[in-house]
Amino acid sequence: MTGRIRLGIIFGGRSGEHEVSLMSARSVIGALDPGRYEIVEIGIAKDGRWYGGDRVLEAFESGRIESLAPVFMLAEPGGQGLYRRSEDDRMSLLGTLDMVFPVLHGTFGEDGTLQGLLELADVAYVGAGVLASAVAMDKALFKHLMRSHAIPVVDWITVNSTELESTLEYTLERAEHLGAYPFFTKPANLGSSVGVSRCNNRADLLEGLKEAAQYDRRIVVEQGLDAREIEVSVLGNEEPQASIAGEIVPGDAYYSYKAKYLDDSSELIIPAPIGDDLMEAARSMAVQAYRAIDGAGMARVDFLLDRHSGELYMNEINTIPGFTRISMYPKLWQASGLLYPQLLDRLVALGQERHRQKQALVRSFGGVA
Repeated sequence: MTGRIRLGIIFGGRSGEHEVSLMSARSVIGALDPGRYEIVEIGIAKDGRWYGGDRVLEAFESGRIESLAPVFMLAEPGGQGLYRRSEDDRMSLLGTLDMVFPVLHGTFGEDGTLQGLLELADVAYVGAGVLASAVAMDKALFKHLMRSHAIPVVDWITVNSTELESTLEYTLERAEHLGAYPFFTKPANLGSSVGVSRCNNRADLLEGLKEAAQYDRRIVVEQGLDAREIEVSVLGNEEPQASIAGEIVPGDAYYSYKAKYLDDSSELIIPAPIGDDLMEAARSMAVQAYRAIDGAGMARVDFLLDRHSGELYMNEINTIPGFTRISMYPKLWQASGLLYPQLLDRLVALGQERHRQKQALVRSFGGVA
């Protein structure tokens, strides 16, 4: 690959985190070196349609996407092309992409679905693959995997949304068997605290379950803790490295969507005031969990630190963490000595490295192509 890298930045998406993705994309695009990258903006609308053209992000931010061209990628190798669809359904090649940087949070972007398309198209991309993306996105499956690796997680149950109609009373009792209130209800496959509720009593629990069910057919109910929120950024493929840990002091009752993106009342403390031993334990556990899901490129690993017992619990891994200027992932690396533009360069290089590894694999056996 010579000259500038033609880098497709995909943002937006068909999830509850659409607006967060636009904020992340704005920061990423603004920090990429135009001398190294030719940026191709690709926006996915809330209905799932893809758009390209001039100033795509600006059009998405303003809600005026009518002037943009419908585009798509073919789910087959060869050419790494981005195509335009005309009104009479003819397609024309707009150009090829050397790589894709998915800046999509939540379902249909961070859950392995987009990664599957890119794998079929044989396009290099930044971040985790299909398996790691899917496992990390599903909060229930992720917890099972962590426990299989002896990584502590808080107790939980998984609820199917149909149970809210068929066996509501039993579902509420099952949740209450976890322990004392409060509980947290969450969509199993979403992030940025979208659809998350803190439940202090049964009425809250019922409302929280209904809220989460709007975003996913599977709901996680977790035992609440009086806990501090600790986060570690991880970077790498086969040899991942962990940043120093940071702490979030929410301006809300917990680190809600509002606290993350809509106000500045939350406090980010870097490094986290947790002592050297706990700092190293968090960094080590973050790398262990990252390897357990076969992470690649990047992830932000979130912990809960019980204020009473001092126990550190794995909360979740975000394989496409927030990339806004106030997001923890880049801030932790900046505090660890890696500045935002250099972090993006490193992520691109890691994506290229992983793609080369896949291209070197044998795709036939016994002489049969």
